[in-house]
Amino acid sequence: MAARSSRSRSRRSSDDFLQKPRGAIHARVQQIGPEHFGIVCVDCAKARSKWLLADFYGKVIVPPTPVAHNRVELDALTAQVRQACQQHGLHDVLVAVERTGRYHHVVRDAFQRAQFETRIVHPFTTKRFRQPADPDNKTDDRDLAAIHRATTTGFALMEPQPDTSWQILQLLARHRRDLVHKISLLACQIREHLEAAWPGYAALFSTLLDSKIAWPLLRQFASPQALLQAGGTGICAWLREQKIHFQLSAITAVLSWAGQAAPGEATALVHRRLALASFEDYQRKTQEIIALECELAGCLVQTPYVLLLSIPGINVVWAAEFAAEMGPIEHYLNARAITGRAGLFPSRYQSDLVDHAGGHLARRANRRLRAVLLGIADTLMCCNHHFNVLAARWRALGKDPRHSHVKIALRFARIAFSMVAGRQVFRHPCVRERHALLDKLLAFHREHHTPWEQTLAALHQAVQHVPAREYATEAKPLAEQLQALRRPHPGPRGPQLLGDILAIVLARLGVGLVQSQEPGESNPT
Repeated sequence: MAARSSRSRSRRSSDDFLQKPRGAIHARVQQIGPEHFGIVCVDCAKARSKWLLADFYGKVIVPPTPVAHNRVELDALTAQVRQACQQHGLHDVLVAVERTGRYHHVVRDAFQRAQFETRIVHPFTTKRFRQPADPDNKTDDRDLAAIHRATTTGFALMEPQPDTSWQILQLLARHRRDLVHKISLLACQIREHLEAAWPGYAALFSTLLDSKIAWPLLRQFASPQALLQAGGTGICAWLREQKIHFQLSAITAVLSWAGQAAPGEATALVHRRLALASFEDYQRKTQEIIALECELAGCLVQTPYVLLLSIPGINVVWAAEFAAEMGPIEHYLNARAITGRAGLFPSRYQSDLVDHAGGHLARRANRRLRAVLLGIADTLMCCNHHFNVLAARWRALGKDPRHSHVKIALRFARIAFSMVAGRQVFRHPCVRERHALLDKLLAFHREHHTPWEQTLAALHQAVQHVPAREYATEAKPLAEQLQALRRPHPGPRGPQLLGDILAIVLARLGVGLVQSQEPGESNPT
């Protein structure tokens, strides 16, 4: 009961403060006086912006003035603001810039370089503060007045500025996600062109886009009739000349299809050419995605989010995407701040006795973070035994599938906050048989054929985030791999760079080789 009352008291005390914590300025205004507190309001556009300077009461000191987005005029702007503050006795000043896509970045950065406190006003806020005074009159000057009113009431917010490494991680993650969407569209277009050119050919291959013979045959032979004319002997000879591995059963299936294939469209040759061009584009984008994933892994190991790899079902890409959209964990007070930013809570409408508390998910949210959390929830439902059982239980109870996704996303947010903020491997039923994150990271780099120097550097950086008490657990699978590599093996084995990597990482962990039980050996416990 005491804990419950303390939580309610803390919640009531925070609700008594009406202004947003990151936008309140009244304490500073009271300290020096409203007439000595200046507010620079900036309404941004693509090539130029408009600004004004007024005190806290709204007395205009510098009227609305346009400024072009170039270095000379922006430097003159900051110098003019300093001069006006000295002439009119403004002892404190802040800059409120309306967010407008990316156009406001130029002005924001110029004021920040000049050591001015710069805050951001959302366009929705400007609109709401303009409409009561000028509902049918939208001009830049009216917007500047609305920005001033929003600032004085605490809606010009301070935004945390992550360092360059976090911004790079976010750009890479979003670019990779964009490429994944593009190749998904390309895959559909390829099948459509292929079906128009060679009907039924795509169905011969279970993995069409990864097939070793489907595309060389399509590129070499202009039509199914050309395949029949070449025959099985000619096709096999040509594939051997090109050093392409194949199975005779696959060639037999292709010839069987060609013998009874339906004729393509009148523009079959054009569709064939477009299918080949789209497939080349698909291959280029796939290689770019692989390279981006290696870069993401390199960025991930520099952050404590690498600890999330110990959760079964979380791979390097999901951990990197989550880290990219989250940013530094220090920006979040608790797990509710994560789900609140992602909008994973029901909207509410209450007026007098009417109270609809269980509405749809909040519309105003960080959609990218929400998409990552729900994507992780979908993966956990498939690849994590604990969450798979929970989802099956809720499904048996007749719960909406959307309910299951949101609930699992909420639970993952709590687990992730405890692990990343606490720099620990969180003990939870979903990680009862947790994965060794170093082993998972090593497997990722082996699949992506990362150069061993980069692999070793990534493992070294990941070790820095592993708690010392987890070194033995992390070392066990690595030591078993090293022992397997050192066992006698008949015939030449080639270079063993992996063994060197494992030995160096084990030395870094400070753990000796872990002896695994031989088959048939009894457990002493």
